[in-house]
This record gives sequence, C-alpha cells and structure tokens, in this order.
Amino acid sequence: MMKVLIVESCKELATVWGRHLERLGAEVAQAHDADSAIDLIRKEDFDVLVLNLVLDEGSALAVSDFVEYRSPGTSVIFVTDTTFFSDGSIFSMTSNARALVRSGAPPEDIAAMVEHYATHAMDRAAPLATGR
Repeated sequence: MMKVLIVESCKELATVWGRHLERLGAEVAQAHDADSAIDLIRKEDFDVLVLNLVLDEGSALAVSDFVEYRSPGTSVIFVTDTTFFSDGSIFSMTSNARALVRSGAPPEDIAAMVEHYATHAMDRAAPLATGR
C-alpha cells in the first residue's frame, strides 16, 4: 500500500487530493504546516509527499530537506499556485523533487503522478526487504 503525506495549508484542497488518493488505495496523512509535516515524517515513512511550495506556516524546502535526510527514497511532488520556480530550478535545489505542478491541476492528475512515483518507490524498496 502506498503511503502519502499531503502538506498543504488549505485543508479543503488537501482533503480533495486525499480522497482521490484513497480511491487508489493509498494510506493518506495530512499536515497543514511545516512543523506538523516534520513531526509526521519523524514517526513514519512515506512513499510520496505532495508538498505545496508556499505554506502559510514554515518552509516547504525545510520539509523537503528533512524527508530527504530521513527517508532518501521518498519522492516529492511540489505543487504551487505561483510562477516561482516555474523555470525548473526546484529540481536543482532538491534531489527528491519529481514534479512541479499547479495546485489547480485536476486532482486525478495529481493522484496519477503520486501513484506513479509511489509504485517506483515501492519497487526500489522491494529488493531491500527481501535481501536481494
């Protein structure tokens, strides 16, 4: 089962994304600020983070850096409603960035990306779990 952490200040938007992911069979947790996200990452591992680049409280880049340190195999899908980082520079700033999408993208598109990257994360972890 894929485990996903949504880090989004807007609770309603996080809930919409979470519902789409749950329909795909994901176990979804939500955090609405950087501190809550880091607390969750300390407690459990996630396959994918859906992380808004502009949080109301705290730094999304700090969350990305922490998950990279704590769980290097975790993929991060950044979402934003700004044009900041639209030049792709986020990919040179964080090695765990897999996508940058508009927060207004259809929820099913975000869910499909999460499923794609979660599947790859689980495939990479499988040989480790079996000792191969």
